[in-house]
Amino acid sequence: MSDKRDYYEILAVARTADAAELKRAYRKLAMELHPDRNPDNPEAEAKFKEASEAYQVLSDAEKRALYDRFGHEGPRGAGFGGGFSNVGDVFSAFSDIFGDIFGGGGGPGRTAGRAADLETQIELTLLEAAQGVTKEVRFSRRAVCHGCKGTGAASGSGRERCPQCRGRGQVVHSQGFLMISTTCPMCRGEGEIVRSPCTACTGSGIEMVEDQLEVTIPAGVDDGSTLRLSGRGEAAARGRRAGNLYVVIRVTPDPRFERDGADLHTEVPITFPQAVLGDKVKVPTLDGETEIVVKPGTQPGETVAVRGSGLPKLQERGTGDLIAHFRLVVPSELNREQEQHLRAFAQAGGEPEPAPSERGGFFRRKKKN
Repeated sequence: MSDKRDYYEILAVARTADAAELKRAYRKLAMELHPDRNPDNPEAEAKFKEASEAYQVLSDAEKRALYDRFGHEGPRGAGFGGGFSNVGDVFSAFSDIFGDIFGGGGGPGRTAGRAADLETQIELTLLEAAQGVTKEVRFSRRAVCHGCKGTGAASGSGRERCPQCRGRGQVVHSQGFLMISTTCPMCRGEGEIVRSPCTACTGSGIEMVEDQLEVTIPAGVDDGSTLRLSGRGEAAARGRRAGNLYVVIRVTPDPRFERDGADLHTEVPITFPQAVLGDKVKVPTLDGETEIVVKPGTQPGETVAVRGSGLPKLQERGTGDLIAHFRLVVPSELNREQEQHLRAFAQAGGEPEPAPSERGGFFRRKKKN
């Protein structure tokens, strides 16, 4: 059993639909699913090629008769490969339809597809991510040849209509009682050939260049965020749209903070007396430091929020907070006087008296050993 959908179902037409109805149905789907109108959408591209395959079979009387009698295996068994490997073949096969829809974009020598996308990275500090910044990026890409302006032909010459397919981009072969249409091997579906290729690009119409541009990074971007710059990717000759450039943002971690969206978290060490009696301590911020209050009786792990000292919220108004987490620092060494005061504190609070230590306290003794 074939896992392909029924061709009539794909085009949403009755099995009795005539050629005009089939063309109208396909034109409607082609406009909805066209790759230029659904950039970076694999599902739409797959449906676009599926609809094109259905129309290619049903618009041909002999292929349609085989399909109606034997299903998908009918055209395939008669030599029709079935399906399109890429959208460029679709535009070549139905250049008349796409020329009507997109103003000549699918005619001879022009393909309505989009050239390849590119990706590059920009590294930011956490402060740059918070404030927003303009950065310059450099990258290699294919661009329209400066020598021939994308025609592929040497100066003083031009492109000619392909003599093998007569400008159609397709050639027809007979196989039994079937007529099979395939991409022209001479012009590769473009409908035109170049007799005298441009020496700069060897006839491709495209050359490699080192490009650079300034990218404005909005305040509040997170690590892994991606900016799309339309039309700044790979270029394509003879009518195809340029691809897009995707800029991936990499934010270098700051050891002072942990980021949670627009909020920043930082750890603030405090001593036992500060926790018990209260105090004012300084904490780091993105662009300096600020002072916060340690309330008397502060417990380890408690937090204080410094409102508006985080990062801008990218998709909404406002700014995140800086969250200070208090960490109690236990001394690793006590002198004799400190130990005596600490024992007196324990006794005053009615706590059991700790075991006596030697030579100024356990920690000092341990350090000497």
